[in-house]
Amino acid sequence: MKILHILDHSLPLHSGYTFRSQNILLAQKKMGFQPIVLTSPKHEESLKKETALKEVINGFSYYRTGVISTVRLPFFTEFKLMHRLYKRILEVAGVEKPDLIHAHSPVLNGIPAIRAARKLNIPVVYEIRAFWEDAAVDHGTYKEDSWKYRLTKFIETWVCKKVDHIFILCNGLKNDLVKRGLSNEKITIVFNGINPDDFKSPLSDDLYLDEWSVQSKRVIGFIGSFYRYEGLDLLIKAFARISVQYENSVLLLVGGGEMKQELTRLVKERNLQDKVIMPGRIPHERVPGVYAMIDILVYPRYSMRLTELVTPLKPLEAMAMGKALVASDVGGHYELINDRKTGLLFKAGNEDSLVDSISELLNDIRLMDALQNNGEKWVTEHHTWKNTTSVYKSEYKWVLENNTG
Repeated sequence: MKILHILDHSLPLHSGYTFRSQNILLAQKKMGFQPIVLTSPKHEESLKKETALKEVINGFSYYRTGVISTVRLPFFTEFKLMHRLYKRILEVAGVEKPDLIHAHSPVLNGIPAIRAARKLNIPVVYEIRAFWEDAAVDHGTYKEDSWKYRLTKFIETWVCKKVDHIFILCNGLKNDLVKRGLSNEKITIVFNGINPDDFKSPLSDDLYLDEWSVQSKRVIGFIGSFYRYEGLDLLIKAFARISVQYENSVLLLVGGGEMKQELTRLVKERNLQDKVIMPGRIPHERVPGVYAMIDILVYPRYSMRLTELVTPLKPLEAMAMGKALVASDVGGHYELINDRKTGLLFKAGNEDSLVDSISELLNDIRLMDALQNNGEKWVTEHHTWKNTTSVYKSEYKWVLENNTG
């Protein structure tokens, strides 16, 4: 069975979106499917350059749609993008002859995929990784319950009603769609996962150990994107207090993003330049070696619709590495973390609660060992990509058998 995946962007760009996409492709190939990819013009916009119309990455064919010029009038750019993508889907389908179209959020992919699938008389499914109107609120694009927010939410719901089946990231998102009137039976969860072979608890990266001077230190860390909702400003404020009590501690923040300058200023304001290490982004293949040098991973997400509904990937990686973790008690973390068994949950947005949780782990080696062992066992039993993606097989079959054109 040949599956045409429609993505917002893909490798060689690095993001949670692209890594999830790549793991889905790899898992589907192992199941016997033939996945191919078409990216929207957003790929070139993110890459900031023109690309070949087709390239092969890790053995998969990636078709590109090309750059589009922006228009200042409201919604014209979006309409232009969707029309170009619709035409490109038809072109690629003419070459590849897919059995099914699998569009991934946002709705700018879903709408042209529906149009093309109906014209081609093949089924179309839609996969949601997050509600993009909620992400836009965090980015400051518009406010929650503004007319743009309500419009985006309405269009997303409409797309979900029109496709043949919906795949979704987690229970929080599924429950929200059910409240909008979507049937339980039409929605299948495809949880995030890990590849155990990628997280085999390697030795610490010696070059980074020397460069960052963290040998013999108690390392508290975060690896990921510096979005505002991640709560890294709260982590720095909490660490300022922890570093007084635990002089041998350092805070390692690996990654980058919109909050980097603000976080750098906060480090200077708290006189933590010798205690907080912010090396920027690192090559993906060196991430396990950095995980290995961290004692406690911290995920201090603030409470908002996006974090309450969406489960992150990074805590799963930390568990796979056999690392103790502390996370805020938002809904997305509740789905992944069993408090005091596979991690510690603290009250979201509460600096005192975060300080107490980190301090407890620094003082209690037995608790840290238990969290490490329990977390690693749980994630390898329940959240490998092989397990989480296995649902595609039965749902694809049902959609194809029930396609009415």
